Amino acid sequence: MRITILTAMASLTILSCNQQVQINYPESRKETVTDEYFGHKVEDPYRWLEDDNSEETGAWVNAQNDVTFAYLNQLPGRDSIKNRLTALMDYPRIGNPFKKAGKYFYYKNDGLQNQSVLYMTESLGGEERVLLDPNMLSEDGTVALSGTEFSTDGKNLVYSISRSGSDWNEIYVMDIETGELLQDVIKWVKFSGISWYNDGFFYSGYAQPASGSELSGSNENHLVKYHKLGTPSENDPVIYSEPEFPKRLINLGTTDDKQFMFLSRSEGSNGNALSFKRADAGSAPFIPLIETFESNFEPIGNVGDDLFILTNYKAPKYRLIKINAATPAEENWTEIIPEKEFVLNSASLIGGKIVLNYLKNAYSSIEVYNYDGGQEYTVELPGIGTVGGFSGNKDDMETFYSFASYNTPGEVYRFDFNTRQSELYYRPEVKFNPEDFQVDQVWYTSKDGTKVPMFLFYKKGMAKTGNNPTLLYGYGGFNISQTPGFSVQRLFFVENGGILAVANLRGGGEFGEEWHKSGTKMQKQNVFDDFIAAAEYLIDEKYTSSQKLAIQGGSNGGLLVGAVANQRPDLFKVALPAVGVMDMLRFHKFTIGWAWTGDYGSSEDDEEMFWYLLGYSPYHNIREVEYPATLVTTADHDDRVVPAHSFKYIARLQEKQQGKLPVLIRIETNAGHGAGKPTAKIIDEQTDIWAFTMYHLGMKL
Repeated sequence: MRITILTAMASLTILSCNQQVQINYPESRKETVTDEYFGHKVEDPYRWLEDDNSEETGAWVNAQNDVTFAYLNQLPGRDSIKNRLTALMDYPRIGNPFKKAGKYFYYKNDGLQNQSVLYMTESLGGEERVLLDPNMLSEDGTVALSGTEFSTDGKNLVYSISRSGSDWNEIYVMDIETGELLQDVIKWVKFSGISWYNDGFFYSGYAQPASGSELSGSNENHLVKYHKLGTPSENDPVIYSEPEFPKRLINLGTTDDKQFMFLSRSEGSNGNALSFKRADAGSAPFIPLIETFESNFEPIGNVGDDLFILTNYKAPKYRLIKINAATPAEENWTEIIPEKEFVLNSASLIGGKIVLNYLKNAYSSIEVYNYDGGQEYTVELPGIGTVGGFSGNKDDMETFYSFASYNTPGEVYRFDFNTRQSELYYRPEVKFNPEDFQVDQVWYTSKDGTKVPMFLFYKKGMAKTGNNPTLLYGYGGFNISQTPGFSVQRLFFVENGGILAVANLRGGGEFGEEWHKSGTKMQKQNVFDDFIAAAEYLIDEKYTSSQKLAIQGGSNGGLLVGAVANQRPDLFKVALPAVGVMDMLRFHKFTIGWAWTGDYGSSEDDEEMFWYLLGYSPYHNIREVEYPATLVTTADHDDRVVPAHSFKYIARLQEKQQGKLPVLIRIETNAGHGAGKPTAKIIDEQTDIWAFTMYHLGMKL
């Protein structure tokens, strides 16, 4: 087939280095494709862009990138932006150390390494040894470590890798003492943990997909398998499957003492059924604890025959329950930690105690309890921020946790359960002064009267002139909370006079399941209203103006940006939707999209749900109006939210844009949804995003 990509007549100009640069959008061919939903016809003129294997799509991608990079490369200050981002990224950092079989392990990045390296040491502060360096697995850093598990005796490391950001994983096994790889290799692993048991491990995956469908075909018939070391992976027995329910996710794990197995099954992104059995019970069936899929049940461990489960069943803000293996019926469950005012975000059994991580107005608070549910003490934290860690075996008397905020890089602390004290273990040195910056939390009122919190990060002394460049970020979905965290990319924007605003929208998990549910399905508009209200608050309170306001979000947040740009294009100057879910009528037909219907619903559910989705779907609601300057970002190996969403969206946006501002797409190669992206690609992408944003917000370095 002959491939021709034409350019449209509409053109845009920018001024750079006293030169006028003219750019033209590639023409996106339109075809007649019409779907019928409950008797209503919907046109989809860019359906052909869903074929990621076609020559025509490939030529279109190349043409779009040519136009986009020609534009981005001419933007003023781009080299200076890249240099500063590189300098900020160039700092050593480590993850929380963890202990296995008497040895310590931790991840470390010297600064600009594409991937963090796994180290091992016999004692804290002792001589360290590189155990696994993912940077040696590819020349361009696009192979990332995605998971690890250690054999019970500490002799073997089982690890999984992802190539080019794909959700597909491969599993390998290493002899820890020699560093040599064993012959065991497993492919087509996806949405899987790795759980060691006896002389092998459990994992989950799919049958090998048909050629050409690896990155876009629907993921169905999840399987749990067991691999015994030294045996061919093609002979791995299926431990559990549900062929009668192909659209379920299944995972199997064990307690740290290997006494119990847990089988978790889910039909979407939220809620799971949970069963268990004794690990030595052989082929005996699993015993169900709960068979519905409406609530979350997360096993956190066992003390003898008592199983501890974190759940939001009959407790929207979560509680901790204890179930005795001999009497697992619901009427015998014991509530150890009841639901409280704030969300119980996580729990762990360690140091002979229960460590609870609460979210208090979207930031962390740590409380320690005994096994009977009695509170013993709280762990003092450095400030308002996010804690990660407090993991390990239940008899470990030490653990590590991280603390981060917008102006605090990820500090690592060692906690001693004997003394109940924290001590600073590692503080990264980033090339900035944290004292020059301020973090606030404000509350604003959404359209229906709901109070919504928002974090603000800016330089001290910032005046409310109504003219400050501001980046408003949001997500609002899937029970995911937006908590304070450190990002050198965001720091760069703020140190150049910008304000970062992060809104805790409904749909997230900041205030429990009711907050989450109030931003899903037929209430999804609440999320968009919350975001629009955040923008209006920033303008009304003289932080910024519509001409100085950029909005950003990724994945479900990309959907958010696309939807609000359609609904209020006058409110924003710049829109930055990343890897967004843009076609709300067809999202469930690709890869794992069917699992998102718990949050979104589906166009096939019923007529009412169809009309609701059609009413806000970013792709379907683009109008002939003046849109903000828009830079869509996606990647060719994104098999979470397939790039066809962004392709179709930008094709229609370029067709309909009536203003003079550019609407462009940046398509990364050998990258996926975001996880495992190498440092070099992060710097390049962020350079382009900030050059585009700062230029259109009128910012100078």
